Amino acid sequence: MFDNLSDRLNAVFKKLKGHGKLTEKNVEEGLKEVRMALLEADVHYKVAKKFVADIKKRALGQEVMDSLTPGQQVIKIVDQELTELMGGRLENLNLSGSHPASIMLVGLQGSGKTTTAGKLSVYLRKQGRKPYLVPADIYRPAAIEQLTKLGNQLSVPVFPSTPEIDPVRICQEARTTAHRELCDTLLIDTAGRLHIDEELMTELCRIKDAVTPSDIVLVADAMTGQDAVNIAESFNNALDIGGVILTKMDGDARGGAALSIKSVTDKPIKFIGVGEKLSDLEPFHPDRMSSRILGMGDVLTMIEKAQTVVDEKKAVELEKRLRKNEFTLEDFRDQMVQIRKMGSISDLINMIPGMGKIKQLKNLEVDENEFIKIEAMINSMTPQERRQHTLIKGSRRKRIAKGSGTSVQDINNLLKNYTQVVKMMKKINKGGLRGLGRGMLPF
Repeated sequence: MFDNLSDRLNAVFKKLKGHGKLTEKNVEEGLKEVRMALLEADVHYKVAKKFVADIKKRALGQEVMDSLTPGQQVIKIVDQELTELMGGRLENLNLSGSHPASIMLVGLQGSGKTTTAGKLSVYLRKQGRKPYLVPADIYRPAAIEQLTKLGNQLSVPVFPSTPEIDPVRICQEARTTAHRELCDTLLIDTAGRLHIDEELMTELCRIKDAVTPSDIVLVADAMTGQDAVNIAESFNNALDIGGVILTKMDGDARGGAALSIKSVTDKPIKFIGVGEKLSDLEPFHPDRMSSRILGMGDVLTMIEKAQTVVDEKKAVELEKRLRKNEFTLEDFRDQMVQIRKMGSISDLINMIPGMGKIKQLKNLEVDENEFIKIEAMINSMTPQERRQHTLIKGSRRKRIAKGSGTSVQDINNLLKNYTQVVKMMKKINKGGLRGLGRGMLPF
């Protein structure tokens, strides 16, 4: 999402670091380019103006001018100001108040409320909560059915709404049912419209008054840019929302919504949707997002993703085998399966500090189907072949290719890549395993 903005900012920083000593003139020239980069990223013009003014004030102060590395100090200031611009710190859902806690999801039609309700139920369950889904959109065709299917898929209970029941009554009865079924968090999927109107806001206010939700969260499409900011402002004025979830943050949007919403509405972004899977919802950390924008990576999010997919017992066993140089094709396959669970390889690369600045990796498109193909090839081998790859000669390669729907050339490439990884692991083993995250291999 922020690729263009990142490129522009890093070009400015490169120029500033090229000056041995900064002057007011070259600081102003650099900040003029920063302002243009923000406007091109669809950041609200008032937000961009204030952001640049705040940086200029600090950049021309003693902490920079007297520094031995003024260019680096400016980057540090931009990082701090970007973090503050996006909210400063992580803001969690408000789950206090009544029991069960009620989270009211609001937004326009097509913003992704129903899918986000499913994603939130996955997230909350990982936090030890017991969510209860409430389909309160009786107008959109199949809205109730969509949320019911999601609930069944996730084994999360869903209130049996029907289009004939008033949405306020649905929410009230759902709360009683959730309490009876020992669920502690209501996720209310409210109706949306193609545009903001009085009828929509009246209904949402009625639900708010009847349920007294612990939190009201606006679900907005990041791809709509400044429109998302205007929508957030309108919903906030009517309902006093508690925060925002931005969907489609993995798309081609320029990022203006993420950088503008907090300043314009004074309401935090709480989560971002980063993919189509029901696990693709991340808490929004302003400091980590700033690091991503500035090409510094996001190691903490990467570690958190790894912790959710790595089997600790298997990781310990793998470490023992690595020490004995017993890394097999089965291990190779299992590691790739775990890495795929963490998300797209392109996103993971950008989380590694400095990787986003490497030209060769800028527009890297990783074909996820290759991983499926590799898994199929290894699954077509016998257990003995997976443990002892040297057995795989001509006739065996033909059999494996036929069984996996691939070619002998694909089998050759797999074995070549595998042997290269084994060599690398031996080198790491000789130097010690301290630099290797337990259970995580740098494929």
